[in-house]
This record gives sequence, structure tokens and C-alpha cells, in this order.
Amino acid sequence: MKISALTYVPCSSLLLLLGASRVAYSNAALPPDSTFVRQAHRRAVFQFDQRFSILNGKVVGINGVKGGIEWRGRWRAGVGVYRLSGGVPTRAAQPEGTPPGTHDEVRFRYLAAYGEYVFIGNQRWELSTPLQLGAGSYYTKYYFPDGGVRRTSKEVIYMLEPSVAAHYRIFRWVGVGAGGGYRQALAAGEAPEDDMSGIIFFGRVKLFLGDFVKVVRGHERLFTQQGLKPTN
Repeated sequence: MKISALTYVPCSSLLLLLGASRVAYSNAALPPDSTFVRQAHRRAVFQFDQRFSILNGKVVGINGVKGGIEWRGRWRAGVGVYRLSGGVPTRAAQPEGTPPGTHDEVRFRYLAAYGEYVFIGNQRWELSTPLQLGAGSYYTKYYFPDGGVRRTSKEVIYMLEPSVAAHYRIFRWVGVGAGGGYRQALAAGEAPEDDMSGIIFFGRVKLFLGDFVKVVRGHERLFTQQGLKPTN
């Protein structure tokens, strides 16, 4: 019986074809890589960014809001504004002639530009490395024993804040997060820098404006887990 050349396949080639088919099938059966959340288009993000610091033995809050643009699910950039909610006790020497018992505090506010890189995450959560560069003003407030108050003139201050942050999406359009880092203040004089520099820790509520608009325009359910479950 003669075997046609068109139907004859060497055993070695047949084994290679079967192996390649098996690998291709296995790869096709694997879920898509969700190490990073990739988005083809840019989208807007907005955050209520409440920060805290322990400065000169006192826990103080820095209230802030910031907004920006996210692209490819990995890069974010934008601007924010921050204001110290209470004064920070100073360690600087008081001016000559200040009455005994005078209490003084430093207060500051600043505008910041930020950049953020997401290095791991999925549809539900992520871990990122934000960096903020800010500029603003500070002043010292003196409270005298007789009830009088005096405030110094404003001085320029610069802020550098590297940190690590994480967030968890409760729904597709809103999430909560937390993180920590360090604030380095650059100001005129060593004492103001020491009074405003220190470890920071923060909590935030994050609104994904782009996803919120899509949910509203698409008449989708507002409180749903759609789009947050891992792809099988």
C-alpha cells in the first residue's frame, strides 16, 4: 500500500504540532493579566485628601482636595490645595520683649502639583507611589497672656512629599484609601522647616469622575459591583 506524500507527516513533526497546540490552548484558557489596570483612554479623578502629621508632639490635620487626569490606568497627574486645620507649636525662640507665658503656633497652606504611578493592582484595588511638590505660605501666631493676638507677615514655603498609597473601590465610581510618607518643608530659617517637616499619614475618599459619568449616562445601577470582579 502506497502512502501519499500529501498525507504523510513525520512522527517528530506531529509531536511538535501537538505540543504547540496544547501550549496555545493553555494560554487561551488563562485569564487576562490583571497585574495593572489598563485603560485605553484618559479619565478624570478627584480626591478629598485628608492628611495628618505628628509635628512637635501634636497630631495635626491638613485638609485638602485634588483633581487630575489618569491615563492607561498607571499614571496620574494634577493639582491640589491644602490647609493646616490647626496650629503647630513652635520650637523657635520668641522675639525679645515677648511677655512670659506667650504661646506661639505656626500655620501654613500650600498649592501642590502631584504625580502618581500605579505599580500593582487590579479592578478592585491598587498600590501606588504619589509624589507632591508644593509652594505656599506660612506665618507664626502669638497668643499673649492678656488675651491679645499678633500674627507675623507671611513667608514663602516649599513642600516635597513622597509617599506610598493604596485604595480599595467600594463601587465602580468611588473608593477609599490610605497611605503614608514624609513631608520635607523648605523655608526661610531652620526652625520653620523643623516645625513643618515630618512623617505624614492620610486617608482619602476617591471619586472616579469618568466612571461616574459613564454609569449615569448608561443608566446603570449606581451601587453595583459590575466591572470590579476579576475576569475569568
